[in-house]
Amino acid sequence: MRADARKNRDHLLAVAGAAITEQGVEVSLRDIARRADVGLATLLRHFPTREALLEALLHSSFEELTQSAREFETSSSPEDALVSWLRDCVGWTTEYRGVTVLMAAAIDDTESALHASCVTLRAAGARLLTRAQAAGVARGDVDGADLFALIAMLAWLGDQPSLAPRADHLFQVVADAILVRGTSGRAEG
Repeated sequence: MRADARKNRDHLLAVAGAAITEQGVEVSLRDIARRADVGLATLLRHFPTREALLEALLHSSFEELTQSAREFETSSSPEDALVSWLRDCVGWTTEYRGVTVLMAAAIDDTESALHASCVTLRAAGARLLTRAQAAGVARGDVDGADLFALIAMLAWLGDQPSLAPRADHLFQVVADAILVRGTSGRAEG
């Protein structure tokens, strides 16, 4: 890609990121183009669909979350790895209002530009969950799809002004529900 084309693409992504942070994923593509001081055709030439724009915008974040799962696998206990990664994912998804709806749909839509990244992210979480289950610190009746749904649910809570103040408390409730705890409050192993 030519340097000027790369610069234009990066500018569009920066503007799109700010617009999506402010207004959510349903922000008008026309509004993004206007904010970037380009025509809609220019935006669509770089990103032919909303999902293609989101994939380009979110790709590095998906990779970072997948990499952090690998790092947690080797640097933390199974319980801490799962909860830490879950907290990171929920925190990230709340940056872009509405992204979890698109991510949930993309899991089943192989034609979606977000499909591969979402499947990879869900698999990273599933590995952490399976590791915690093997160590006896996570419920056996939860799978990677459930974990992905719980991330979406917790992110949705953070998007709701009346519920946002309770988001941390509710995160802990959900984390405690996933984990197997003994009467001492520590995970059983």
